Amino acid sequence: MKNATLRQLRVFASVARHLSFIRAAEELKLTAPAVSMQIKELETEVGLPLFNRTSRQVSLTMVGEYVLAHTQRVLGAMRDAEDLVARFRGLQTGPLDVGMVSTAKYFLPRLLAQFRQDHPGIDIRLQVANNRAEIVTLMQQGDIELAIMGRPPQGWPTRAEPFAMHPHVLVTSVDHPFTRMEVVTARALLDEGFIVREPESGTRAALDEYLQAHQMTVRVAMQMSSNESIKQAVMAGMGVALLSLHTIGLELEHRLIAAPETEGLPVMRRWHVVNNLGKTLSPAAEAFRYFILERGEAFLAKNFPT
Repeated sequence: MKNATLRQLRVFASVARHLSFIRAAEELKLTAPAVSMQIKELETEVGLPLFNRTSRQVSLTMVGEYVLAHTQRVLGAMRDAEDLVARFRGLQTGPLDVGMVSTAKYFLPRLLAQFRQDHPGIDIRLQVANNRAEIVTLMQQGDIELAIMGRPPQGWPTRAEPFAMHPHVLVTSVDHPFTRMEVVTARALLDEGFIVREPESGTRAALDEYLQAHQMTVRVAMQMSSNESIKQAVMAGMGVALLSLHTIGLELEHRLIAAPETEGLPVMRRWHVVNNLGKTLSPAAEAFRYFILERGEAFLAKNFPT
């Protein structure tokens, strides 16, 4: 049926629904002979009759029943596509409620600025959550439509789509002995004091993943609730840390912090765009979802090379 047309399928579906060529013609605003011609051409393409025709009634053949089931799927998919295009055509104004974990603040505002250039009438409202638990609460309460986060939620219906890799690296002060080593071994980290995030954060989860993989336990020098505080402490020589590469771009560029090559690093995680499956996305949110999926990876690769 590769040469069957959408017009033929629409006519076939109408005749099958009414079991009448005349009623189908009325619905489609065609003549009865035109409907008959479309069905005849489709039957020629299929190679078998789709209807049983008598002087009193029209009924589907067994082949017609099977073809109808697939036709309905095709036409349903086309209706969904038409609805989506219509929504995008009407996308001029409206709110966009986005939430992000704090680590994403180093790149997401710039992506939102690019999106705003294409959709200047969109009112962007951005909320920053300190960790995964907070962003999940915002989404469950309906305060945001989309979330940019590392680890997607568990235990309730969401759609989590990865759009870019998220590397985590060892960071030290610029005069730390590790900066003079070709490769820092995993065992060398046992002698260091680590500055860590709180247990609920994705940054802490990345560190735990690395330590588990190397069957190690390191000494925690202190715990802090923000990446900015950790960076300041590391630059002051108070310890080392495992941080997202996306949080230290400016410091690396100006040589304020170091990221020495380390055995087993970077820990590669993923960024996800997440939405609640229980709620239909607004046109603005749907547009931004597509924007992130199409441009997010290239943007991060360009601005945060590993």
